[in-house]
Amino acid sequence: MSRLAETISAVIAREPGAPSVLQRVERPMPRPEPGELLIRVAAAGVNRPDLMQRSGMPMPPGTPEVLGLEAAGTVVAVGSGAHGFAPGDRVMALLNGGGYAQYCVALASHCLPVPAELPLEEAAGVPEAAFTVWHNLFELGRLRAGETVLIHGAASGVGSFAVQCAHAAGARVIATAGGAEKVAMLQALGVWRAVDRHGQDFVEVVAACTEGRGVDVVLDNVGGPYVARNLEAMAAGGRHVSLSFLQGAKVELDLQLLMRKSLSLTSSTLRPKSAEEKARLAACIREGLLPWLASGQVRPLIHTRLPLEQAADAHRLLESNANLGKVLLIPEAP
Repeated sequence: MSRLAETISAVIAREPGAPSVLQRVERPMPRPEPGELLIRVAAAGVNRPDLMQRSGMPMPPGTPEVLGLEAAGTVVAVGSGAHGFAPGDRVMALLNGGGYAQYCVALASHCLPVPAELPLEEAAGVPEAAFTVWHNLFELGRLRAGETVLIHGAASGVGSFAVQCAHAAGARVIATAGGAEKVAMLQALGVWRAVDRHGQDFVEVVAACTEGRGVDVVLDNVGGPYVARNLEAMAAGGRHVSLSFLQGAKVELDLQLLMRKSLSLTSSTLRPKSAEEKARLAACIREGLLPWLASGQVRPLIHTRLPLEQAADAHRLLESNANLGKVLLIPEAP
């Protein structure tokens, strides 16, 4: 620590508002507390919860002012009691915040080793997607080999990661996205059916290609009117998992349909989960998902890399829904 600079460059929101409120600032070099790692950031992932924090949505207590929920880099210092990593190790970390910076701290129990085959910058696009997909698709959704899953918003960073994980688990994927370019990307990922939401009815497509049976799992980030239509597209005993609600959190449901098909609805959000629960998920991901990354079956799809000082442009890109895969921020070398 004595050889490191006293300050670092980081990005905060100087006030709630549009992307223009993001500001590059100097902050003291973070120091690892017990159980933490100090990481020299190679890249940070940009996620929709970052946009929510910037806009002023209430955050869990203790949320850092520096944005950024995931990062990858090299361990430079290890706090007392932090096990499993040493200085020089390549890691990807799930964070409570702080990733938009040259250095960040993370609980060692929330970090994963970066497989040798995965470039360090690209690894920054893994943690948020991996934790989200593992918990929602495989734990809550209980997706199994031979089943069929409908994934909405599948051209996003999390969506494209979910598509690949479902394939690796032996499931068939029906995926929706908006526009020909995104549909082509999904077809390149090998989905069973790619649906352009701008011109196709996903309920009709599901009925046609499953011969009326429906899908076993729905992974939905749209909410609003999509939820009722998702239920129409589900098979008996199907599991509906909500990740987000871009078209509204309040929905109307036909409970008779829900009961007749024995459907279940569930959801979760990652950021408020306890440190212990995130550590549990990290251990599961290390065992169940990391081998897919090491083998190349699953890869974070990277839309673009931008310098840290262009964080506002990164937020505008996510808000436009124009990205195909993850958007990364690259800090300048310390």
